[in-house]
Amino acid sequence: MLYDANHALLQTEIPGLPLLNRGKVRDVYDLGDALLFVATDRISAFDVVMPCGVPRKGEVLTQISLFWFDLMRDVPNHLITADVSSRPELRPYVKDLQGRSMIVRKAKVFPIECIVRGYLVGSGWKDYQKTGMVSGLKLRSGYQLASKLDEPLFTPSTKAEIGEHDEAISFEGVAERIGLEKATILRDMALKIYSTARDYAEKRGIIVADTKFEFGELDGKIILVDEVLTPDSSRFWPADQYRVGTSPVSLDKQYVRDYLETLDWNKTAPGPDLPADVVARTTEKYLDAYRMLTGKSL
Repeated sequence: MLYDANHALLQTEIPGLPLLNRGKVRDVYDLGDALLFVATDRISAFDVVMPCGVPRKGEVLTQISLFWFDLMRDVPNHLITADVSSRPELRPYVKDLQGRSMIVRKAKVFPIECIVRGYLVGSGWKDYQKTGMVSGLKLRSGYQLASKLDEPLFTPSTKAEIGEHDEAISFEGVAERIGLEKATILRDMALKIYSTARDYAEKRGIIVADTKFEFGELDGKIILVDEVLTPDSSRFWPADQYRVGTSPVSLDKQYVRDYLETLDWNKTAPGPDLPADVVARTTEKYLDAYRMLTGKSL
């Protein structure tokens, strides 16, 4: 296992287990009948993985995902267990893996990022300013930065490889790739899950401005896969600090993006080192998001 000076887990090594993918955050291993998802403490921004990690980040991502999977038990998902000690081949690595790992079913993942926007911010706001549209969807005039949309929008994108950028596509583009019936199921599931999470989070003092989901197919059924509604895949705003017309305070990695925007960096690899105070504050934000959503400290 590779840790950095802040004891952030940057990379896992499990001898004897095939490594299927080392993504921006997750290391995925083949267990034969299942997959092992390990959320490291790597952090990416603008599709570039930073050279240093954010301590406890992977733990927060996994525990928040588990929280939502439990809360929305009616939505089929890929989780088998989060107890890595249940697998004999993983027991020697429990100290490093427990709390940040999930053992999941193998599903055929759709090559689509299912993005749902409930508020107008980020690239959606930039598109709206230029064209009055978001991902080809015409919106009414009069929205401001961070305005709540009249209804959530499904604004999918392609799923890029590391070092490449996701590209926005229309619903019709999704249908061309996977068929109209499956595209409709993905859209409807994404909107339903987002609305459920948004309504729950509002009661806990968090606005879920937008989020992205991934879905897979298993035994002819479409299921929710990967992480879900975490500070990596969502914009979380503290409700008591939200103001329309301003860029909201965030409880997610937008804090890192905002810092990087102040640098003379061309947003290509390698990423710059993050200062210790930015790393520490990011850890705090991730832990705050978990505490506010679940009512418990991690």
